[in-house]
Amino acid sequence: MKPHYLLPGSLQRLALFLLLFFFLTEPCAAQKSKADSLRFLLDREKTDTARVRLMWQLAGAIGVYNPDTALLLSQQALYLSRSYHYEEGESRTIGVLANTMTKIGNYPRALELNFQKLQLEEKRNKPRNLASVLMNIGVVYVLQEEYRKALYYYRKADSVIRQHQVEDMRYYINLNLGDVYNRLHISDSAFTYFSISLELARKLDDGDLVGTSRTGLGHTYLKLGNFPESAIQYRTATILLQAAQDDEILCEAWLGMAELFQKTGEKDSAAYYAGQSMRLARADGFLSKELEAAEFLAGLYRDKRNIDSAFFYLNTVQQLNDSVNSKSRIRESQVISSNEQFRQLELEESRRKAKEERAQQLQLLLIAIFIPGFFLLTLLLSRVNVPVRMIRVLGVLSLLFLFEYLTLLLHPRVAALTHHTPLLEILIFVGIASFLIPVHHKLEHWFVHKLTQHRHRKSLVAAPESMPETVIPENRMDDSSPPQEEKPQADLPAPSAETNTDIIPELNESAGVAPEPDTGTDPDRLEDPEIKKAPPGKQ
Repeated sequence: MKPHYLLPGSLQRLALFLLLFFFLTEPCAAQKSKADSLRFLLDREKTDTARVRLMWQLAGAIGVYNPDTALLLSQQALYLSRSYHYEEGESRTIGVLANTMTKIGNYPRALELNFQKLQLEEKRNKPRNLASVLMNIGVVYVLQEEYRKALYYYRKADSVIRQHQVEDMRYYINLNLGDVYNRLHISDSAFTYFSISLELARKLDDGDLVGTSRTGLGHTYLKLGNFPESAIQYRTATILLQAAQDDEILCEAWLGMAELFQKTGEKDSAAYYAGQSMRLARADGFLSKELEAAEFLAGLYRDKRNIDSAFFYLNTVQQLNDSVNSKSRIRESQVISSNEQFRQLELEESRRKAKEERAQQLQLLLIAIFIPGFFLLTLLLSRVNVPVRMIRVLGVLSLLFLFEYLTLLLHPRVAALTHHTPLLEILIFVGIASFLIPVHHKLEHWFVHKLTQHRHRKSLVAAPESMPETVIPENRMDDSSPPQEEKPQADLPAPSAETNTDIIPELNESAGVAPEPDTGTDPDRLEDPEIKKAPPGKQ
């Protein structure tokens, strides 16, 4: 049988408790009343981020007794957090998912989720969250018995806690470091960290934590061969743990005392404390603790040559192994079920994202159709009797739509190219703007000029038609003849007396003026004041 102090289940149980502790907003017991209260608040909450917060708290509360519902709630909270770009919610819900996977024994999936959370926390300035996820990765490796890997992540968590003085986590990291060193048979380091955790527990004045640290020290002293000090630590721990009603760690302390008395040759005392541990484990349903105590008693009675008792406990061990194997098969079934449930949720999220992408592509397509349509509308309006100012505004808007659409298309590609690095994105867009802005201004002037040029040409053609009509003299015979341009008097030859009579009728006829009746006198002479008018009858 593997020595019990190498696999202290009390510390393992505490580590699992820490998973739940770190992923909730505040420490709380996994009680149904707490879950009911959170569910009541969730049904009435309208704010998105508050709903996400309540969902991860509720998932953490019910994960102890209903892991399937916890998986569903935390997965929904995760997708909502990502859609709202709520990093704190995304980190917390991934933690609850990892915690639930750890509880049902799906350690590979728990590690995968914890590494996702680690990638998020490494980009954020949240030392406590970073330390907690590093510690939880170590816990999962401990459960898989990969102690060197667990030590690596425990040390990284300890470095973050020391550097940023995360005081409320100092006890737990020192306790876990002592545990993993004890599992690696490095007793000096285990003693150092268990002693530090004991001092911190005393400062916290928490009897349960003091009892847990003393149990770890009892294991270390036992391994170092310091039996008197080991007995002191175990006895003190059992008193504190009984007062705190921490039965699981109490089973560990009692079994540690049984191993101590076995090494000192006090087999009756060893059988007594091992029996105490086995009965308490059976009463509380700690199957693994009951199995460890039964294995210890079977070996103890075999060494004492007590065949009946040894046979009895061997049968008990066989029955418990069957129960453990059955429980392992149930756990494997839960792992398979959880993986399938997780896959279905991921498929549902993929379909939702595909639907959103199709909607975005449809919007881009409609915009691409709208922009040429807007150009055509502007061109048509330029040929209609609308104000020139309106045509100018529509032309500028058309170009603005075009260039904004180009920016909309370029942004995701630039972000992917630069891996969302703000500095590189700014530099690239500054370069694009330095090219697009001058082109935009030139196109704007050219386009508006082309639109308004037709309007100006049309207005120039329509201008003569809009001029006021020329008053035609009454003596014009043909109203449709165009007005004759008057020539200056200096250009006309002076009429002579011989030709005056012949010219005037021809001019009048060509001008469309009816000839005056012949009175027998020369009109020019009548207009001359020096010529006297002859009396009638005398020529």
